[in-house]
Amino acid sequence: MKTIIAVIAALLMGSNSYCSQPDSVVRKKIYHVNYYVTGSIIAVGAVSDIFAISRLKGKQTITDEELLFANTESQKNLINPIDRWALTLNPANRPLWEDISNYGQTAIFLLPALLMIDKNIRKDWYNILLMYIEGHTITFTFYNYSFLGPTFQNRFRPVVYYPEFANDVREKGGNRNSFYSGHVASCTYSMFFMAKVFCDYHPELGGKKYLIYLAASVPAVFMGYARIAALDHFPSDVGVGFLLGAVIGIVVPELHKIRKARNLSIGMFNSYDAMGMTVGWKFNNRPH
Repeated sequence: MKTIIAVIAALLMGSNSYCSQPDSVVRKKIYHVNYYVTGSIIAVGAVSDIFAISRLKGKQTITDEELLFANTESQKNLINPIDRWALTLNPANRPLWEDISNYGQTAIFLLPALLMIDKNIRKDWYNILLMYIEGHTITFTFYNYSFLGPTFQNRFRPVVYYPEFANDVREKGGNRNSFYSGHVASCTYSMFFMAKVFCDYHPELGGKKYLIYLAASVPAVFMGYARIAALDHFPSDVGVGFLLGAVIGIVVPELHKIRKARNLSIGMFNSYDAMGMTVGWKFNNRPH
C-alpha cells in the first residue's frame, strides 16, 4: 500500500512540475458545483444512511436449519466455480484480513487528499471536497437502497460456510449482507474519483491517463482481495462493488464539468442603418 501511495504522489508532483502554468495565465475552472443541490444530496443521503445501517445490521439471525443446509455439498455446488474459491481459504487468517480491510478502507478514503499537491487543483479544494463527499453519499445510498444491495439481497457471507467457526459467529444477521461489497465500492469510488479529477486538470496526458486509472485500480483490487480473504465476500460481490464504484467515481466529476457551447456563436454587428447582436447555431454535418 505504501508503494502505491508513493507512486501516485510521484505522478502528482511530477505532473505539477512540468504541466503547471505561469501565474500570469488565466486559469480556467474545470468544475461547477451548485451548493444547494450538492448540499441537499449530502444531507438527505446522510440521514437516510443512518436508518439503513441499523436496518442492515439488524437482519434476522441465521437459523440452525439454514446453517445445516448451507453446509451441505448440494448447496455448495450451487455456487458458481469462481465464487467457490472463497470457500477454500484458511479461516485462521480471517481476523488479520478483517483488520487490513477496515483500516485500509480508512486509508484509501483519505488518499485523494494527495490531489492537493497539485497547485491548480488545490485552488479549487472546496468544490472538489464537496464533489467527493457527494459521490460517497451516492455510493452509500446506492448500496443501502438499490435492488443490487443488501436491502433486497440476502446472500450469505462465505464465513457462514465454514464450520470451523462457532455458531454465534456464523448466525449473525449481518452475515446475510454478502452481496455486494460496500467496502470495495467505496474504495473504488475514492480511487477513480481521484484519477478522474487529476486527468481532467491535465488533459495533456492524453493516452497516459489510462495508466493513472490502472494505478487507481490497484488499491481497490487489493481491498477486494482483503474482503474475500476475510471471508466476508465472494469474488462476484467484489466485482459488482468495483464496477459500481468506478462508474460513480467517473460520472460524478463528469456531471460537474464545465462545458463550452461549441455550436453556439454570439457576436455584434453594425451597419449604416442599424446595430445589434447576432446569434448563430452550427449544425453538425453527419454523413447520410
